Amino acid sequence: MAKTQKVKTMVGIGMFSSISYILMLLNFPFPGFPGFLLVDFSDIPALVAAVIFGPLAGVLVELIKNTIDYLATGAATGVPVGQIANLTAGVLFILPSYYIYKRISSKKGMVAGLIAGTVLMSLLMSVLNYYVFLPAYSIFLGADMMTSAQTKKLVVGSIFPFNLVKGALITIVFMLLFARLRTWLEKQAIYKNV
Repeated sequence: MAKTQKVKTMVGIGMFSSISYILMLLNFPFPGFPGFLLVDFSDIPALVAAVIFGPLAGVLVELIKNTIDYLATGAATGVPVGQIANLTAGVLFILPSYYIYKRISSKKGMVAGLIAGTVLMSLLMSVLNYYVFLPAYSIFLGADMMTSAQTKKLVVGSIFPFNLVKGALITIVFMLLFARLRTWLEKQAIYKNV
């Protein structure tokens, strides 16, 4: 039985990683934000994987998706700054969503988890962009170095609100799916008390 669950988990992670990568390719700009900030729904399969197989599965889906993206599109740049940022944002969104939902197993619990994930992702990605990712783009990818004031303006005026909007859009789409799939997801769940 344990071997069957292990195979089911591995196949599920592979399947959700593939779906996640395809959704990552279907990104689009959101009006009012800089063109390099793109919305995609690739965190939804990772969240589904976490609900079914546990939090590590959700993290692995994010990792595999970004590894595939790096190998397919980013390897020419040499440094996977964008992929690491995407992985970090995805993990910061998924884990709070998962753990709050596991504690409060209801639609309200899932909404609370998604809101907490959105807020945590937005706050921490703002800090990480200011101190890590934007300077890394400048150093490793040859982008123009921004002053501290320019970086702060970009983070506060664009990156933070963008992540709030992205999280809200993912929350809406996920809850539309969750409303229809909740019973199925709960039947599929392997790790009910993780």
